[in-house]
Amino acid sequence: MQDQAATSSVAASLQSSSERSSSSALHVNVKEGMESDDEIRKVPEIGGEPEAVGASGTGREPVSVSHPERVQSAMESTRRKGKSPADKESKRLKRLLRNRVSAQQARERKKAYLNELEVRVKELEKKNSELDERLSTLQNENQMLRHILKNTTAGIQERK
Repeated sequence: MQDQAATSSVAASLQSSSERSSSSALHVNVKEGMESDDEIRKVPEIGGEPEAVGASGTGREPVSVSHPERVQSAMESTRRKGKSPADKESKRLKRLLRNRVSAQQARERKKAYLNELEVRVKELEKKNSELDERLSTLQNENQMLRHILKNTTAGIQERK
């Protein structure tokens, strides 16, 4: 019985005022969600389909495509309301998760970069110590060769 009342109140709300005045089935002005006296007195048929059930069998009238302004206004009203708090919270949590992942990735990149720099520092320090050794070896060799040259030139001059 409540399905019939809901169906007729939905049907009454979907019909325009001109349709209500011309319709013989709905003489009673029914406010949305309220049952008329006639609807209260009706006894449902047992085992049969209720009279006011729509084609889909859900007890609701299908939205008429002949009134696109109603569909448009219904869509706009849902847009005006915005997102529900659950949607906002879900979006916020997703954003926080993305930020955490991004921050973790940035920390990992920084750590990898620092490790790479440390490896490079060790390689450069090793190369620097090798070059220092080579420099000292070459300096010693140069000093010895100068000393030999000095002795050789001094011996040649004495013989003359």
